[in-house]
Amino acid sequence: MAGSAFLLIVSFLLILFLLSKPLGNLIACLIEGELPHWIIKSEMILWRCCGLRKPGNDVKEMNWWQYALAILIFNITGLLLLFILLISQGHLPLNPQHFAGMRWDLALNTAISFITNTNWQAYSGENALSYLSQMAGLTVQNFLSAATGISVAFALIRAFSRQGTKTLGNAWIDITRITLYLLLPLAIIVALFFVSQGVIQNFSSYVFIHPLEGQQQLIPMGPVASQEAIKLLGTNGGGFFGANSAHPFENPTSLSNFVQILAIFLIPTALCFAFGLVVGDNRQGYALLSAMSIIFVVAASVVIYAEMSGNPNLTQPSINSHFNMEGKESRFGVLASSLYSVVTTAASCGAVNSMHDSFTPLGGMIPLWLIQIGEVIFGGVGSGLYSMLLFVLLAVFIAGLMIGRAPEYLGKKIDVYDMKMVALAILITPSLVLLGTDLAISTDAGRSAIANPGAHGFTEVLYAVSSAANNNGSAFAGLNANNVFYNLLLGAAMFFGRFGIILPVLAISGSMISKKRQPISSGTLPTYGILFIGLLILVILLIGALTFIPALALGPIAEYLQFRQ
Repeated sequence: MAGSAFLLIVSFLLILFLLSKPLGNLIACLIEGELPHWIIKSEMILWRCCGLRKPGNDVKEMNWWQYALAILIFNITGLLLLFILLISQGHLPLNPQHFAGMRWDLALNTAISFITNTNWQAYSGENALSYLSQMAGLTVQNFLSAATGISVAFALIRAFSRQGTKTLGNAWIDITRITLYLLLPLAIIVALFFVSQGVIQNFSSYVFIHPLEGQQQLIPMGPVASQEAIKLLGTNGGGFFGANSAHPFENPTSLSNFVQILAIFLIPTALCFAFGLVVGDNRQGYALLSAMSIIFVVAASVVIYAEMSGNPNLTQPSINSHFNMEGKESRFGVLASSLYSVVTTAASCGAVNSMHDSFTPLGGMIPLWLIQIGEVIFGGVGSGLYSMLLFVLLAVFIAGLMIGRAPEYLGKKIDVYDMKMVALAILITPSLVLLGTDLAISTDAGRSAIANPGAHGFTEVLYAVSSAANNNGSAFAGLNANNVFYNLLLGAAMFFGRFGIILPVLAISGSMISKKRQPISSGTLPTYGILFIGLLILVILLIGALTFIPALALGPIAEYLQFRQ
């Protein structure tokens, strides 16, 4: 099994890099605006009608706060429209099951969830949402929230590649181009592939069947493949069905399962290649990918080992367990389920093909920790890259202090203002996680929703708040999160966890873009070699360990020690 695990991980990464490299070239063209002439000419009419062009053919670009304001207006508008759609879906068409509108607190939580690229679902989709809500509401926001994250990454990349200016591009143009030229074509291709594998795509009413047991069973239908494709490519994660990617209508075959994990990492990996191209040094992108890949391989190996070790308490011959199959689909088995859990939590994607709550304590702790360190190991579309670059700036700053030289990255000096913004962005989500968990376990409303006692119940709360604040969306289950307390708590964590990082990142972009690039000298710290990659990994591990080890000790670590007794 060790050989099978090795081949699975290696083949996954090899295919991922082969697919991502050409996609990175396309993304680099989008960042720099190097599109075919006929596309530029066609767009000109649209930009002029929207007031995005100056007299002539120059696009009106934005400084950092204008870019940030556009991002906020765009997403808050989406939040309001989605909220209205969800509470009024009972009066709208494409509702063959005649579902009523959502309760206000659940609708607010869901709207925040999907505009922040979290896709936390405190409901089961096939039992709560009409086809119109799934398509015009959730699927649309899957595209737009993903485009938002990528556009912020575009702005930060331009900040490092440009110099002596104040503008980062135009947010409206970036979001439009990302949606039309990147996300939509990829989603169509992936959706058609899923349909070929057996993922359903229809507007049929739910079907009653009579299985061999003789009882009547209701089989849900719907436009699943179209939502499934962008849920994965956009690292969104919200499923059409409550069982998510464990449901055979969402993930029917081993091949569809492998393509799903490839789709989750595809754009985050391509963005690293694009980063190296745009800043003029491919080694910078390779360094980021190397650090991500090393941590990913170690994390995947630990989870696979933990799940393959099974439950030591099941030692009787009749129930002997050589591996832990609880909560896993027999179609995928331990290896594919373990790899999927690491991919979906390393990236900002809440898609799951197994129940994380049923993993062994160590196997469940690694996905939780990957979420808590900010999901920078490949990460979400856009958010993974700009979050990783925050750690890069921190690593460069620490290295500068160690050698007594002013820190700089890609020839641009890092000053006090930049480090304040880095610290703010890195600390916002740990603060939300720890304070939110403390509030949940110290109040009756928070404790009453916990189904399991002891360390495991604490882990369920910690996982839920970590997932919300870091915009992941997966759940540890066992927690009744569909109540006013948790809908509002997790909604606030999702909103501030998303925009509490985006605003400092754009502020850093505004600072960096105005600086001139300094020429490389003998005293310049190389930010692409083995030494720097090691330093970057160490900084990520230290931040994660120092921040969350005490909380993890009360949850999965304590449960692991009980588990081994």
